[in-house]
Amino acid sequence: MLKLIGAKIFAAYAHQKNKKWINNPLEAQQKVFKSLLQEGMKTRFGKEHHFEKILTSNEFSSAVPVRDYEDLKPYIDSVLEGEANVLWPGRPLYYAKSSGTTSGAKYIPISKESMPQHIRAAREALLNYIYKTGKTSAIIGKLIFLQGSPVLEDKKGVALGRLSGIVAHYVPSYLLKNRLPSWDTNCIEDWETKVDAIVSETEKEDMTIIGGIPSWVQMYFERLTLKTGKAVGDLFPNFSLFVYGGVNFEPYRPIFKKLIGRTLDSVEFYPASEGFFAYQDDQSDRGLLLLLNHGIYYEFIKADTFFDKKPETVSLISVKTGVNYVMIISTTAGLWRYNIGDTIQFTSLKPYRVIVSGRIKHFISAFGEHVIVSEVEQALQQVVSGSKEEILIREFTVAPQISPTEGLPFHEWFIEFDAPPKDLDQFAFEVDKAMINKNIYYKDLIAGKILRALVIRPVAKGGFKSYMKSIGKLGGQNKVPRVSDNRKIADQLDLNTMKS
Repeated sequence: MLKLIGAKIFAAYAHQKNKKWINNPLEAQQKVFKSLLQEGMKTRFGKEHHFEKILTSNEFSSAVPVRDYEDLKPYIDSVLEGEANVLWPGRPLYYAKSSGTTSGAKYIPISKESMPQHIRAAREALLNYIYKTGKTSAIIGKLIFLQGSPVLEDKKGVALGRLSGIVAHYVPSYLLKNRLPSWDTNCIEDWETKVDAIVSETEKEDMTIIGGIPSWVQMYFERLTLKTGKAVGDLFPNFSLFVYGGVNFEPYRPIFKKLIGRTLDSVEFYPASEGFFAYQDDQSDRGLLLLLNHGIYYEFIKADTFFDKKPETVSLISVKTGVNYVMIISTTAGLWRYNIGDTIQFTSLKPYRVIVSGRIKHFISAFGEHVIVSEVEQALQQVVSGSKEEILIREFTVAPQISPTEGLPFHEWFIEFDAPPKDLDQFAFEVDKAMINKNIYYKDLIAGKILRALVIRPVAKGGFKSYMKSIGKLGGQNKVPRVSDNRKIADQLDLNTMKS
């Protein structure tokens, strides 16, 4: 009882403290901006970009070009070699290792100033949930966050690991006795072996909070059900809160309801190796509260102008709702005007709330249609939720088919169904109609007979899992891209499609 009372008091205190920056967002961002510049002046990067002369955001954007990891890599390579004061004063506390693009693995620096912000944001998200709902029962039982191994390597005196594994070292002492899995189980590298071990450790526990990327939590739930013969909600009657991030949960929601046996509250996080950007602060609103005093300064570029020669950059004061923006960040880890690759849309300006709409490199525009992730997700969800039959989708991805053996080109949707529609052609027709309503360019290409209607290829059960395993990305924080402008994934999945 004392723990529950204490949680409510602490949640109320955190809420009152956060209201100060939520109600003064521009002032909060200005303070972050000035603080970052002050520290940046002490670095090689800051001296090369004349931080001492910068007073305004316009001067900042003029002096510092937008960079992605590949552009920033020469500086990061110097940091990795042991040089201090390159991007941020001193040396990093950690390197968060994640999948790269042209240069292989990425090593994102995490400083002693930025690491606490990851922990702070996650704690505030849960406290906010308690404050807004008044529900404290979730903190009584056991909790689990499916994550990567906490075993860290040494890279010239700096610890290296996956972000989720690094965060595992920062579980508050008051949660340690309730947290699962055990350290040894968490250190298992093979994902399928690890999930089986987690099932064994948790099946008889009073689980109340479960978190992780939906696709991998789904695997855990299925293994639980297979082993015990019970729905997750019956096995864990006090399970009341699902915490997730990384992908849109909506396509998974029907399957989770079936696996759990009931609906329950959920809180969405928006974390990345580069920073913890937002969390869901209202159960009735799918928008995520953008964290404006957590050591990150934000700028935004309209996605449809991003690849122009000189795209316009806007700060928080100039953003509009419903516009697709590329999010540019500057952080207390020394990532200056850094493009993390995500696109977002503001759903509210008071407070500033966002949804993740996709990745700037994950789109289909083989014919100028510029179809983005949120459009395909929303179209699919609209048709599934509007159907009178139960249609359950495990995973999907979309790619262009530019050179079909016959007929016009088309968009090819690879979908792994748990419960497929009875009439696949009608289902494809409805999804195509939804896409036409969501994307004017796609509509014009269909009407102009440049493209024909989309085609759905059912993927055999386990097809996506096999693909992820084949590329060494099964489990952890890895996700299947929902759209792609090339056929790298599609051609592999083609081998796993069900033949009609």
